[in-house]
Amino acid sequence: MRTTFLCLVIAIVFLTMQTSVLAQGKSKIVIIPKSGESVFWKSIKMGAKLGATALSGIEIIWDAPASEDNVDQQISIFEKYAVADISGIMLSPLSQNELAPIVSKAMNKKIPVLIFDSSLKGVAGKDYICFVGINNRKAGDLAGKHLAKLLKGKGKVVLFRHVKGQANTTEREEGFLEAMAGYPNIELIEKDQYSGGTLDGANKTSKSILDKLQAADGVFCPNEPTTVGMLYTLRDAKLAGKIKFVGFDSPSVVVDALKKGEVNALIVQDPARIGYQSVKTLVDHIRGKKIPKKIDIDVQIVTKENINNQEIQKLLALPGVSD
Repeated sequence: MRTTFLCLVIAIVFLTMQTSVLAQGKSKIVIIPKSGESVFWKSIKMGAKLGATALSGIEIIWDAPASEDNVDQQISIFEKYAVADISGIMLSPLSQNELAPIVSKAMNKKIPVLIFDSSLKGVAGKDYICFVGINNRKAGDLAGKHLAKLLKGKGKVVLFRHVKGQANTTEREEGFLEAMAGYPNIELIEKDQYSGGTLDGANKTSKSILDKLQAADGVFCPNEPTTVGMLYTLRDAKLAGKIKFVGFDSPSVVVDALKKGEVNALIVQDPARIGYQSVKTLVDHIRGKKIPKKIDIDVQIVTKENINNQEIQKLLALPGVSD
């Protein structure tokens, strides 16, 4: 059975008691996400803090770029810590190509780097120690097939992309397009519009394709900012609930929209579990334990029909996050 966040909390209480005696001095773990703006990243941070508490002897340093398209800032943050007295780095790269060389340099200096959420060019176990996250291409395929089902195999569809060069959303978009290719009566009337790295940017750029949205029968958005930005645009245009809408992630605004019928389905991750598992895996490596090269975290498709299921409710019931 899939581990839920609430089950994770119970496990943490047990692990804290069991592992406190194993602390091997204070280890500093630097976590560099794509940004700190969205609920998704705050949930990653929460899970990481819980992991550090459970393992004992771990200090977490969280340092995020201002937006999800500021590659230069993320590189600067990484380089700042790669010369500091730290035990390891967790990174969700804004560019699978541009971050690869500096990660390789850190690894060569015996600073272990774990990649989470979004993949990096290179070989797991060599160029970085492990990848923790979902199968993004599979998640995009799941979204595409569900949207096709909602449309009964025919209609006009918009793909609203996120940011060029980011592996996770690119893989979701590619998985979605591959799924759409299996439905000859579905026409992609927009597939090249990128949202930018902020929620405001996503809202503005989705408005720029309003003519396409007015002609569309369905839309897919590959992450939280694109989903929320698109929702606001559809509401402003009086199109919410009239277009079949498959989004990604589960901030409260889109969960409420799902309940109202403005969104038809959400592909939902478990970000707290990703944060927890990433910290645990990096610390295991630091403490000399053997770790896998890849850890897959499952996704769920959430609809109005299954949203009240116990397992779905546990996944959606994320506590508040403090800084």
